[in-house]
Amino acid sequence: MIFKTKKDTKYTYVEAGQGHPMVLLHGLMGGLSNFDKMINFFSDKGYQVFVPQLPIYDLPILNTNLTSISKFVAKFITDVIGKPVTIVGNSMGGHIGLILTTTRPELVRNLVLTGSSGLYERTFGDSFPRKSDKDYIKKKTQDVFYDPIVATDELVDEVFAVVNDRMKGIKTVMLARSAIKHNMLNDLPKITCPTCIIWGKQDNVTPPEVAEDMHKFIPNSELHWIDKCGHAAMMEKPDEFNEILYAWLQKVM
Repeated sequence: MIFKTKKDTKYTYVEAGQGHPMVLLHGLMGGLSNFDKMINFFSDKGYQVFVPQLPIYDLPILNTNLTSISKFVAKFITDVIGKPVTIVGNSMGGHIGLILTTTRPELVRNLVLTGSSGLYERTFGDSFPRKSDKDYIKKKTQDVFYDPIVATDELVDEVFAVVNDRMKGIKTVMLARSAIKHNMLNDLPKITCPTCIIWGKQDNVTPPEVAEDMHKFIPNSELHWIDKCGHAAMMEKPDEFNEILYAWLQKVM
């Protein structure tokens, strides 16, 4: 299904379905298309699914950090939805979900984390070495997944374009640094809402021990593993991911 993207003066987002609102948050190198199968599945199961385009490259340099993006998401929920939501966050999107849940708990009914940053993660580092080497960028993109075929030519082209755009490259590095600095370990015990942690067993970016620590320190959490799966489970193993999440939501809603 092709989803229509809504756009107004403040927000660009996908919306589909009716029912309890679910907000899907993409990662640093991600986008709206990361959640295509999730949108299809949950909009047919009685959920109103929203996928906002995060302002990764639109914020002023001084405000290019995860706190600013979490405030943007809080405003999106308040302005567009107007009631508590289920947050589903991948990678940096999960980190934003963690910040939002601890700073604006009244907006979050349930939290879902997959490949979330917030404790530690492996990143490109402080720069993009060999950024003009497309084969190198392709390999780095493939490393995100267990099965390299998931890193389509289109996805590699998107990453290549970002790292070779000077300002986007700078802001990407700034957000990666912000994620590393904004460690959530001491905040995790404060999260009281039901939390579902769905993790790829072969995640090379946020390794399995990250999921185990999140499960250990978030009081009301469940941990589910997906085998032969890397950092973006909802893209690489969408059917399994959706079934795990749907069954969990049936229990907590």
